[in-house]
Amino acid sequence: MAVRTLLVLSTFLVLTGCSNFSFSDFFGGDDDLIALYPEEGFAVDNDLRQAVSQVSDLTIAQAAGGVIIHATGLPSRQGFWAGELIAENDERPVDGVLTYVFRIAEPYTSTRAGTPYSRQVVVAHFVSDVKLQDVTQIRVLGEQNSRSARR
Repeated sequence: MAVRTLLVLSTFLVLTGCSNFSFSDFFGGDDDLIALYPEEGFAVDNDLRQAVSQVSDLTIAQAAGGVIIHATGLPSRQGFWAGELIAENDERPVDGVLTYVFRIAEPYTSTRAGTPYSRQVVVAHFVSDVKLQDVTQIRVLGEQNSRSARR
């Protein structure tokens, strides 16, 4: 019994000492790995949220080190969630205008329209003073309209 245990233990130690040990060596495995990926690369934007139907209100509040953009959106029915202001152009101004798209996620189930007050989605986004250096106007886009505010 002790001889068998010693033999198994020594075989185990010899095999673990081999740095290139692989079971594919014993079973005729191929060492060439093939990676499958799209030629144009993977999609960067996997955001499935859609633009809010209407942007009903936009305010800009001064804060320490920048501003806070408050936007209120009005989707077509109740239950929309996960609202966020998504920057266009990597949050760089174009002709002095910093543009955001108000995106929200659709409810999983069918919901009723309800009153406009019950459908409101409110979001906020902080923008630092460094990013606001060349900005004269901030615009928030919805599906049917947009709102803008001057600094």
